[in-house]
Amino acid sequence: MSERRTGRVMAVIGAPLTLAGVAIHFLSGPGVPVLVTGLRLLITGLVMAAAGRR
Repeated sequence: MSERRTGRVMAVIGAPLTLAGVAIHFLSGPGVPVLVTGLRLLITGLVMAAAGRR
């Protein structure tokens, strides 16, 4: 699997996780771990996808 494809997969997984973390945080409170995990995946995936283009 190429670095670009791995980055895309991580970004695709990270985006909904980030949104779910925000929703959980505002609705019931303990959504910070999900939010942080989603942001990590999203940012890392975007960086890997951008690095794979070069």
